[in-house]
Amino acid sequence: MASMRDIKRRRASIQSTGQITKAMKLVSTVKLQKSRQKAENSKPYFDTMYDTIASMLKKSGAIDHKYLKAGSTHRKAVIAITSNRGLAGGYNNNIVKLIAGSGELKAESTDVYAIGRKGRDGLAKKGYEIKQDYSDVINNPMYQDAADLTVELLDTFRRGEVGEIYLAYTSFKNTVVHIPKLIKLLPFTVEEEGERVSKAHALMNYEPDEEAVLDMIIPKYVSSLIFGALQEAVASENGARMTAMDSATNNAGEMLGKLELQYNRARQGSITQELTEIIAGANAIN
Repeated sequence: MASMRDIKRRRASIQSTGQITKAMKLVSTVKLQKSRQKAENSKPYFDTMYDTIASMLKKSGAIDHKYLKAGSTHRKAVIAITSNRGLAGGYNNNIVKLIAGSGELKAESTDVYAIGRKGRDGLAKKGYEIKQDYSDVINNPMYQDAADLTVELLDTFRRGEVGEIYLAYTSFKNTVVHIPKLIKLLPFTVEEEGERVSKAHALMNYEPDEEAVLDMIIPKYVSSLIFGALQEAVASENGARMTAMDSATNNAGEMLGKLELQYNRARQGSITQELTEIIAGANAIN
């Protein structure tokens, strides 16, 4: 059995850790409330943007546009949204597993645009090439960040450097449920993406022409999905960290309870031993 001194040291260490995890839980709770509100407020806009683009293309018939067909190269790009910090359970690792485990995104043929150091480091260890690192964006995501990233990605797509563009992020469902998702941004295909679109048959007319309209609308669509993913990812990160810290705090409490029992038993054993020695000494004197 461990000595009373060892138990006291371990108890003090766990108490200190428990105070830290409790404080981190409280901080994550406050951040979650703010980020959740932002994600919920912005979601209707991004859903409407998605449905609008899909509906337009559904009604347009066959359109030969650069954003609607895959490039000739087999190389692909993926935006990986994770966090800059750990202590969030499996939040970051789930995105790394999602990308590495997908059949579409092989390490040898995929460029990673990393938003979050944890995902960047995890994918680099698995052999992925980190094309760009935008880890600072996740600290305070703004729409302009998504728009700037969209410009860079669309340039690589137009130049034929990548044939497909994907987005990996964690969708926020509620405080404890966060779902890793991998979606294809480009090329936009109505067959795959148009399941939520109404079955209207009237054809869409474009003014001045379909090329000019799609050149303007699709970048906004991509930017909207990226920014929406950033908002949901931040809410998911804070929810995951709050849950992880709550679990750690509860575990610390359980460990302290067990150590308290061990300490009392050790103390009782020490007292019993001292009494035995005193009685034995007194008997020897007599």
